[in-house]
Amino acid sequence: MNEYGLKAQGASVATLGLKNVSAAYWNLNPSELVEETIILGQGVLSDSGALAIDTGEFTGRSPKDKFIVLDEKTKDSVWWGDVNIKFDPAKFEILYNRVTAYLSGKDIYVRDCYACADPKYKLNIRVVTEYPWSNLFANNLFLRPTKTEILNFEAEWSIICAPGFKADPAIDGTRQHNFAILDMTRKIILIGGTGYTGEIKKGIFSLLNYLLPHEKGVLSMHCSANIGKGGDTAIFFGLSGTGKTTLSADPNRGLIGDDEHGWSDTGIFNFEGGCYAKCVDLSKEKEPEIFEAVKFGALLENINFCDGGTTVDYTSISKTENTRVAYPINHISNAIEPSVGGIPKNIFFLTCDAYGVLPPISKLTAGQAMYHFISGYTAKVAGTEVGITEPTLTFSACFGKVFLPLHPTKYAELLGDKLKKNKVNVWLVNTGWSGGSYGEGKRMKLSYTRSMITAALNGNLEKVKFETLPTFGLSVPTACPDVPEEILNPRNTWKNKDAYDAKSQHLASAFVKNFEQYASAANAEILAAAPKMTEKV
Repeated sequence: MNEYGLKAQGASVATLGLKNVSAAYWNLNPSELVEETIILGQGVLSDSGALAIDTGEFTGRSPKDKFIVLDEKTKDSVWWGDVNIKFDPAKFEILYNRVTAYLSGKDIYVRDCYACADPKYKLNIRVVTEYPWSNLFANNLFLRPTKTEILNFEAEWSIICAPGFKADPAIDGTRQHNFAILDMTRKIILIGGTGYTGEIKKGIFSLLNYLLPHEKGVLSMHCSANIGKGGDTAIFFGLSGTGKTTLSADPNRGLIGDDEHGWSDTGIFNFEGGCYAKCVDLSKEKEPEIFEAVKFGALLENINFCDGGTTVDYTSISKTENTRVAYPINHISNAIEPSVGGIPKNIFFLTCDAYGVLPPISKLTAGQAMYHFISGYTAKVAGTEVGITEPTLTFSACFGKVFLPLHPTKYAELLGDKLKKNKVNVWLVNTGWSGGSYGEGKRMKLSYTRSMITAALNGNLEKVKFETLPTFGLSVPTACPDVPEEILNPRNTWKNKDAYDAKSQHLASAFVKNFEQYASAANAEILAAAPKMTEKV
């Protein structure tokens, strides 16, 4: 076996069972990985300099094929069910040996990197990939050690990613030929049968969602975070379509990170060293920071080019609606490094309420914050997905249910403790409809939402009176700079007040029904924050 490149003294892939690979290329730089990809015929350069590849059969994550090995470490701590599916340790051993045998005689690419920008929680990771572009993804998304750090690198966790290996469910215990499996005891993430790079990123996120809250008392979060010139940190939670990326991208504030963070006793830290942005309909006018980040070193996935050239057609979704670009965070001009901030002063829960019930901004108590955190509500509207013809309720616990190895109440209680200890403001922001439901009312103006968030950040909302709304019990400001007062109370924007009240009860009943699956594990403070039903719906 030949091993090339910069690596720690004594480091070898043989320790992972990879004893017979043709060559192991260690810590190649982006230029070398791009060159390897092009030579192998697996990608081409776009006119912006970014490498464009296709991930193959899978262009998104496959949650039903994500498993956690069931053993003494995980049996009583993991929240087992349709999110966390049990995998037999004996089957894992067989599958692992089959994957390493598959890689025998092949060239592989090895990257030493780490997660968590706070040195106290730094997690060293060794990523072994079958394809060079998968290794480029790992370089872009994880934090990058210095040359000195690499020479002294000791990996705590390993990822082996073999897209070309297809499992046999009868032999391997998988559901189908693709899989992503976490073994908490052996400290290995095994990925096969899929080239979708997001499995690498979310494998580590799922791992940190287990390790940090369960073992370190750190709240892991699926959110973006930024920091003001005065050092005040803000966090933005929100599901797809709520405006998280748009609203957290503020030229007057530094970007800590766009997707995954931890909250320790001393502050906020990014898990990652890069961004994995959706790029459907990307334009310089709408999202200039992301558009400019698509340059040499970035990795474009499953895009199409305009006819006869190498200019990306961001409007094309013939391969997938989930077109993506992965780039290191230093491709963003206002990103801060190291990606850390102090204890957050303000937290924003973003929701796109297509029913026009929730106020455009409201302040939450700690109990309400925990309740809405567990609920993770938004609504999809007609045209966003095939088959959706009317508003569709969506709940995702902690704004990232599919990545939670622990029960959602564990994260919510940890959030509540930190809110009370640090006296943090939590705001529920509705970027959806006002004056009626989708089809009758109007979408909240982005300029108004930005003004409300700015007012919360600079403390202007602390100077105004608040009123409490019935049903959801939300505390709403009666005034906000640069925002018409009449839109702050959503009931006032509806012509038919009885219709608003009925719709409010309809949404409240959906919240209550969704929360039933978590109620038995929730404390009294969380349960008391549920919306109040006044009639049957």
